[in-house]
Amino acid sequence: MGRRARFSLHVAAPAAVLLLHLMLAAASDPPYTCGAGAPPNIPFCDTGLPIDRRVGDLVARMTVAEKISQLGDESPAVPRLGVPAYKWWSEALHGVSDHGRGVHLSGPLRAATSFPQVILTAASFNPHLWYRIGQVIGVEARAVYNNGQAEGLTFWAPNINVFRDPRWGRGQETPGEDPTMTGKYAAVFVRGVQGYGISGPVNSTDLEASACCKHFTAYDLESWKGVTRYVFDAKVTAQDLEDTYNPPFKSCVEDGQASGIMCSYNRVNGVPTCADYNLLSKTARQSWGFYGYITSDCDAVSIIHDAQGYAKTAEDAVADVLKAGMDVNCGSYVQQHGASALQQGKITEQDIDRALHNLFAVRMRLGLFNGDPRRNRFGDIGPDQVCTQEHQDLALEAAREGIVLLKNDGGALPLSKPTVASLGVIGFNANDATRLLGNYFGPPCVTVTPLQVLQGYVKDTRFAAGCNSAACNVTAIPEAVQVASSADAVVLFMGLDQDQEREEVDRLDLTLPGQQQSLIESVANAAKKPVILVMLCGGPVDVSFAKTNPKIGAILWAGYPGEAGGMAIAQVLFGEHNPGGRLPVTWYPQDFTKVPMTDMRMRADPATGYPGRTYRFYRGPTVFDFGYGLSYSKYSHRFVSNGTKPPSMSSIAGLKALEPRTTAAGAAMYDVEAIGAEACERLKFPAVVRVQNHGPMDGNHPVLLFLRWPNATDGSGRPARKLIGFRSLHLRAMQAAHVEFEVSPCKHFSRASEDGRKVIDRGSHFVMVGEDDEFEMSLA
Repeated sequence: MGRRARFSLHVAAPAAVLLLHLMLAAASDPPYTCGAGAPPNIPFCDTGLPIDRRVGDLVARMTVAEKISQLGDESPAVPRLGVPAYKWWSEALHGVSDHGRGVHLSGPLRAATSFPQVILTAASFNPHLWYRIGQVIGVEARAVYNNGQAEGLTFWAPNINVFRDPRWGRGQETPGEDPTMTGKYAAVFVRGVQGYGISGPVNSTDLEASACCKHFTAYDLESWKGVTRYVFDAKVTAQDLEDTYNPPFKSCVEDGQASGIMCSYNRVNGVPTCADYNLLSKTARQSWGFYGYITSDCDAVSIIHDAQGYAKTAEDAVADVLKAGMDVNCGSYVQQHGASALQQGKITEQDIDRALHNLFAVRMRLGLFNGDPRRNRFGDIGPDQVCTQEHQDLALEAAREGIVLLKNDGGALPLSKPTVASLGVIGFNANDATRLLGNYFGPPCVTVTPLQVLQGYVKDTRFAAGCNSAACNVTAIPEAVQVASSADAVVLFMGLDQDQEREEVDRLDLTLPGQQQSLIESVANAAKKPVILVMLCGGPVDVSFAKTNPKIGAILWAGYPGEAGGMAIAQVLFGEHNPGGRLPVTWYPQDFTKVPMTDMRMRADPATGYPGRTYRFYRGPTVFDFGYGLSYSKYSHRFVSNGTKPPSMSSIAGLKALEPRTTAAGAAMYDVEAIGAEACERLKFPAVVRVQNHGPMDGNHPVLLFLRWPNATDGSGRPARKLIGFRSLHLRAMQAAHVEFEVSPCKHFSRASEDGRKVIDRGSHFVMVGEDDEFEMSLA
């Protein structure tokens, strides 16, 4: 079809006969309604009216059957009103993907930029990088839509659940274990995708694409020892909910202005999250001011009845979610049972209208009721803006910045091209480009394996897989040993893959699978000099054996580095890029697997031997710590005394007279709410850090600012330390720079009490920069 076909429909209206033109899109035309050809004075097509009024007019024109039909992720057309079909489910976790139903990379556009899996990107500790990745995803998403290869612009990313347990198969999709860092990632990524600035006010009526923060809340278990995500009831304290599980979502809404939230499969304290009015309506909409739509995870409504037994009937399940504040069901369950729920009086038409108002408001904010989107604000974004060189360069930059150097004994790295006449490359992960992509990926712009890149660096490069896969249950160790013994340098590409960790698959062990350790040690023993171990994995692995083995000279963690991962790894190996990534998650020893994955408590319990979780609360040995990472350069940090000026408590009006409350254990604390917004604002102060790169190489360097309490083990529930700020700097060799952080005691010095209230402990608080320097602020 070379031209758009049009037809007219006569529809009964309260005062007149309404004539609408439904635009039937050809293969290259995006779906939309209104615009040229539509009759005047139709309120829902009038872009001069507020969106709320336009939506109200549209919903009022729909029959009950038409309304119910819109409550699934595949929403059919309403031809008599000129409303095209819409598919809510599209994915863009680390690049536009053809997972889901809304995007089709099978036409003229067959690829999109595939960035590193999120856990590696997070290791850069670089919010500006995260934002730019979001921007590219937003642009490429709109380009695909404008090119007629998408039926929706709502993308179900990012995944911002805290990486609580190292065995979780989807931890790779998240920014890691720290709620502050995860919340920052959520905010800037969402802003990039939706076409907003990295900070500041937004125009909420215009969306380039819609981002959706998932999975709300306390979701971090797939399938562990017979317990599945579909039936798991997460028992979470008010304290842990307040300071661990919910903060990323709060930041996503308040700071990122996300237009979508996904409620999760699991229950929290007995209540399915998609049926929790306190969570969806009171917390997200009323407390945080969420403006957007709430979707269920796929088939999460059906399991409320079918698997969890929370709802006695299908109609009860529909009523539970709609009255809680969910708007659209991924799946057809609400569409199938909505009419009978209405007939039985379990829902009202107003419940349906409330959901539709949120759904159509997002579609209007995306400009899909403003006529041909190619003639509107984002209409100039075409297919030539997908897989551009600039976007591919950003994918390479993201992979390079995330790679973490975990060990480098005796200057094993970087390798020198002139001294490496022959290179042995060992490992199943070295020669499969798909393994670099992680999960929820789309077809990448380019595909190249680490082996192919390294062959370009060293002409005499020899390869042996050594194992059949990450499972490593079939080995060819003698072949690998022969390659290793004959090469000047040896690099092993080991780790995990999506058979070991992914959605619906959690790990039982933290050690390398199968015979991988045996292969590594055999190769290390045969090599002429200490070997290089490159770990490709999302979740942590206990590689204590490699950390302490002198025949393994260096360890790199490269996550799942995306389409440019092979090049990024090679550039780090040969010193063309100075690694600066830091671990966004604690690497625990195998012994941690004694802890039940189902125990949601964050804080340690010494009385029972429960060690706690994440760097903030864990009391036990680690393989590598959160925030750990080496470089080819040496860096130093110190606070600049004349730039770091904590305020005097007595100078803040009203604070001196404020009475702290005291716990049964005698600890004194101030309620943040009682301090008040004005005093909290006056308590803020700058902390200036001098950072120097002592060489020998230029490099990117994340500066991490932590808060430390002197008595974190006194039973108060304080973290041992917590991240309160971070910034990534690029410094030339021998260059020094100052970086300023704004410290807000009400935000950064506070913690959650047992009842979930934010409190600041009386006494000393220490602000630390790395392990180099700290200063004290006392709250009397």
